Amino acid sequence: MSSLITQKFQYQSIKRIDKAGKRLYETPQGHAVPSVTTILNATKDKTALIEWRKRVGPKLATEITTEAAGVGTRMHKYLEDYIQSGEWPKAGSNPYAAQAHKMATIIKENAMVDLDEIWGSEINLWMPQMYAGTSDLIAVYKGQPAICDFKQTNKPKKAEWVDDYFLQLIAYAEAHNAVYNTNICEGHIFMCSRNLEYQQFDILPEDYKKWKHEWYERVYSYYEAVAA
Repeated sequence: MSSLITQKFQYQSIKRIDKAGKRLYETPQGHAVPSVTTILNATKDKTALIEWRKRVGPKLATEITTEAAGVGTRMHKYLEDYIQSGEWPKAGSNPYAAQAHKMATIIKENAMVDLDEIWGSEINLWMPQMYAGTSDLIAVYKGQPAICDFKQTNKPKKAEWVDDYFLQLIAYAEAHNAVYNTNICEGHIFMCSRNLEYQQFDILPEDYKKWKHEWYERVYSYYEAVAA
């Protein structure tokens, strides 16, 4: 089998640099800009996170987040390898890898069957002089170009808990539209929990303007704080 990617654009890689604890990217124009994740982390309300860490204790909180990050990274890798090779990878032997493989399989069976084309996987995107990051998936979903993201979660999420995931999709759509002259106005979160429950959260064209406004408000807040 061969790659599932349809080469529609000549995507460029950009260099990631870490400076003063911040994740920055150097764009092709030579600008060092913050990552989408950096902007979101710096401008979000951390009240609930702080309360959770107090409730479970810092040691257990670190263990939970580290384990979740490991499973999520492995799940992403299975999906990325599938997109690049066209062959479904075998599960790893350790329990975390086996769990991640089951979760990736759920996403493949529920979401990827609706992809008409895949334009790129793990693609660097940037908004000149503003921000940059790496998108999990750029594809045509049910006939419409979209930014898509794979997410793992320890337990199923409510819709009101995924606002920052939506803003991440918007950030990448805006960057892709600016650099590659596209008109992407959809985004989709493909999520699987540790108990193998599939969830999907969608930004449709009628909602795009609202989320776009919220994203740029966060960007402006970030730069105002940096300048202060």
